[in-house]
Amino acid sequence: MNETRSEQAFRSGFAALIGRPNVGKSTLLNALIGQKVAIMSSRPQTTRNRIRGVLTTEAAQVIFIDTPGIHEPRHRLGKYMVEAAVSTLREVDVVLLVVDAERPATREDHLVFERLAGLRTPVLLVINKVDLVPKPQLLEVIDRLRTVHPFRHIIPVSAKDGTQLDTLKRLLVAELPEGPKYYPDDMVTDHPERFIIAEYIREKVLHLTREEVPHSVMVDIEQLERREDSNVLYVHAVIYTERESQKAILIGKRGAMLKQIGQLARQELEALFGTRVYLELWVKVKKDWRNQPGMLHRWGFDEP
Repeated sequence: MNETRSEQAFRSGFAALIGRPNVGKSTLLNALIGQKVAIMSSRPQTTRNRIRGVLTTEAAQVIFIDTPGIHEPRHRLGKYMVEAAVSTLREVDVVLLVVDAERPATREDHLVFERLAGLRTPVLLVINKVDLVPKPQLLEVIDRLRTVHPFRHIIPVSAKDGTQLDTLKRLLVAELPEGPKYYPDDMVTDHPERFIIAEYIREKVLHLTREEVPHSVMVDIEQLERREDSNVLYVHAVIYTERESQKAILIGKRGAMLKQIGQLARQELEALFGTRVYLELWVKVKKDWRNQPGMLHRWGFDEP
């Protein structure tokens, strides 16, 4: 009888992280999981797909969905990203609305607030980056936002230093229904290797390039082969961009930029997979790919 009660007490479910771009959703996801499952960047709109991370404890399993930042789209890819984020609200057991404590509410924040109207799913307001603001300013932010929606809880946190993350986990788990364990204990994401490798490479592009280059980039893993005899993971990847000028920036003088992208990505991939990685990178131009349905479909950007 005790075992049956224990099983019934186990909670599981899906939680969406939503918010405008650059509020720290991916950083928060990684901090909650305790491992890197989503790429991070100071640039807005880093997350394009719905990233799934899994947190398993003795009492619960939370499947997090890190959504693209809600913004005013300027191309078909941007439209896909917003629709993907909004559609997630209808698919989860709880919503974590993430806002930036350091910045006042922007028009994009209000776009997110509007999407919550009429939503019956419980919403937790997560005020991130509290390590960057004094307490009086934080209290003003809380007072200003508490009227936006009937939030189940308001939790000030810092994904960077871990402030209040345990409290957030506890309150989140309490909102989940009793349910089964969907994934094995040691699984932290359900994305395939190809997706993860492409995202790690794209993250290095985001860190190392400037201006218009990062958001015009897509990484396609053309070949992935694990050779057991040599314990090496062979990766052939193509970085697509939209203009020849962007291609030149990505390659750099005498190939220096592309070499640096490859070195940094390889180091992280070797640590992630626990094996040597042979990474071969190429850069190609695919004009206006962000507005081409065929290219978006090829890379997994199907409209929700």
